[in-house]
Amino acid sequence: MNKIIALANQKGGVGKTTTTINLAASLAAMDKKVLVVDADPQANASSGLGIDIKSAKKTIYEGLIGKCTPEETVQKTPFENIDIISSHINLVGAELELVQMENREKRVRDMLFPLKNKYDFILIDCSPSLGIITVNVLTAADSVIIPVQCEYFALEGLSKLLNTIKIIKSKLNTRLEIEGFVLTMYDSRLRLHNQIYEEVKHHFRELVFNTVIQRNVALSESQSHAKPALMYDAGSRGAVNYMQLAQELIEKNA
Repeated sequence: MNKIIALANQKGGVGKTTTTINLAASLAAMDKKVLVVDADPQANASSGLGIDIKSAKKTIYEGLIGKCTPEETVQKTPFENIDIISSHINLVGAELELVQMENREKRVRDMLFPLKNKYDFILIDCSPSLGIITVNVLTAADSVIIPVQCEYFALEGLSKLLNTIKIIKSKLNTRLEIEGFVLTMYDSRLRLHNQIYEEVKHHFRELVFNTVIQRNVALSESQSHAKPALMYDAGSRGAVNYMQLAQELIEKNA
């Protein structure tokens, strides 16, 4: 399979990191080898997978600016079948450093190329921006999963993201495709959430995953315990939803 998938949306708080962590855990539970790449300076995906971000010495930042080899950036997580390239607040500075570099949009692609065949899936958690790091990630990716929160304002920024994907596809990465939109923080009792689901489905049709991630307290609680929901409460609605999403992703790429 060997697929690189970016999880991107320039709007914050839509569930990118939650989806990255829990989709990785669900794929790993299905015996897929997964590498999580934390491309967000906040490093929430790293801490959410049990990594001590203060002690990490060889992160995505060091890999991007060429201070270490791609292989040296990879760390084991406490969870079977999941490795990680962790992040660090230093990644904020990489935006400026990359401006001076040759082929600056292709640094993540070059970093992941030697690693791709070692994993079934590489999942990249993007920061909530469309800066040069996110452009790098989209240049490296085969496809993009776009988490969409079930709130009205969540729909407003989608056109900007889709335009960015279109530009990158035409200029930097012709193979880039939209893997799918996934609705997050969904509550079927709320009319607004149902309206947004229908609107997204109407606009993007078969690009919308059938699986919807329902609002679930275990998804929030598990992060404070530095583990995916599947390892925190396997019977929780959130854990079950992400297992369904992983199954759908595997079937889509079979």
